[in-house]
Amino acid sequence: MLPEGKHVRGVYERIIEAIKSEPSDRLFIDSSTIDVQTSIETSNLIKSNNLGTFVDAPVSGGTVGAANATLTFMVGTEDLNTVEPTLKMMGSRFFACGKQGAGLAAKLANNYILALTNIATAEGFQLANQLGLDLAKFSEIVNTSSGRSWSSEVNNPVPGISPSTPSSRDYESGFGVSLMRKDLLLAIAAADLVKLKLLLGSDAAKVYETIVEAGLARKDMSVIYKYLEDSK
Repeated sequence: MLPEGKHVRGVYERIIEAIKSEPSDRLFIDSSTIDVQTSIETSNLIKSNNLGTFVDAPVSGGTVGAANATLTFMVGTEDLNTVEPTLKMMGSRFFACGKQGAGLAAKLANNYILALTNIATAEGFQLANQLGLDLAKFSEIVNTSSGRSWSSEVNNPVPGISPSTPSSRDYESGFGVSLMRKDLLLAIAAADLVKLKLLLGSDAAKVYETIVEAGLARKDMSVIYKYLEDSK
């Protein structure tokens, strides 16, 4: 699992150079969240050198899911039989999304939703805070109402609501703002390729850029809640 497409491409080029004289039926599983085209090109490199099969299998579930082996894998394949035994060591849900690159397509669309709901959740909870509500009680209300989301229930942005969330650890050891921004930009780029105008994408990207410029790039993305309070 690597940060960007250029890193994935570089690593696999070195792997191919090292083993290309030994054709085999190896299985390569890449869980990086990168652009679809780079993943497809890397798969073609593996195939053209007769080195086996390359599968894109990005994940969702965050650091909590990784620690508990409950990650969700979105796999660019129509048949999970080959990859599922390996993925079961890290996850609990597996989806065959279709052809090569389809796993990444699903991940980018999912993370576009996450990027927006993360902002909305931070703003909603900060609004409740400024209006004087009991935030523990408000959290119960949200998570049994229509405002419920992964960002409110699993990764709540308010310190102390849940001891296991990054917000209760000074927003450390979570999904970093810079990574969320990167995934959002990848989703926007993917939308551009299919000529889809995303109504909120650009504005959301500006929010994450602002948080990065505030020196919070490595903090968990839920730190937007604290940023709003500190900027008031």
